[in-house]
Amino acid sequence: MTTRRRLVVDGFALRLHESADRVASDTPTYVLIHGVGMSHRSLARLHAQLAVHARVLSVDLPGFAGLPAPARDLDIAAMGGVLGRLLAMTGVTEAILVGHSMGAQWAIETSLAAPDRVIGVVLIGPVVDDHHRSLPAQGRALAVDTLRESLAANAIVFTDYIRCGIRWYLRQVRHMVEYPTQERLRRSSVPVLLVRGGDDAVAGADWCRRLGDAAMVDLVELAGHAHNVQHSAPAAVGAAVSAWAAGLLAKGPTPMRPRNGRASSAR
Repeated sequence: MTTRRRLVVDGFALRLHESADRVASDTPTYVLIHGVGMSHRSLARLHAQLAVHARVLSVDLPGFAGLPAPARDLDIAAMGGVLGRLLAMTGVTEAILVGHSMGAQWAIETSLAAPDRVIGVVLIGPVVDDHHRSLPAQGRALAVDTLRESLAANAIVFTDYIRCGIRWYLRQVRHMVEYPTQERLRRSSVPVLLVRGGDDAVAGADWCRRLGDAAMVDLVELAGHAHNVQHSAPAAVGAAVSAWAAGLLAKGPTPMRPRNGRASSAR
């Protein structure tokens, strides 16, 4: 069963969707973070997969999913701080953060803001690909990707964009384009899994491989899927994330990220 509640952290309204009815004692808590303009709905299928065996929290961030836009701006580091304090409020001590698209940037910053509460980070279709480091380029990549997504995935995207509103969306997407993903990822000491759809036009193959090489992450590519791979292939993504998390727990705490990434592909 999934429960929903609204919380206020540092004066900012968030909405939390939690599943924790079949949790083993040796599993981490997954915290799912949507992308810019989006809501928890874009991660709902993955949430259901992970919730079979673990506690899962999906977050609707301030200004998204119909929540009021903050009176003042929240850059990516500030949003990471809010999420770090949310982990403390909800009693999460061993979190695996799962961020999709811009949610990957917020996940990285949360790992930096609350390193004592985060044991791993999963980046799904991370941005910004340095081939698209401008608003027009991002728009073109998104348009191409839209043609590769299902009608159901596009319906979620477009209706969530409407609920977000253009002003807050543009304010956040400017932060997204300027964010130095590679540099900030290098600063995070936790293990990282990178997942991309093989047909993702937003987070390209070359970008993800270089990001993985630079940060020494594990990389999984799922052939035949686009940017919203967590929606189109939730079972495959969930299996990859769960297997990776099990490996982390088997190894125990590590003082720094492993120094050799592994790439694999699946269907």
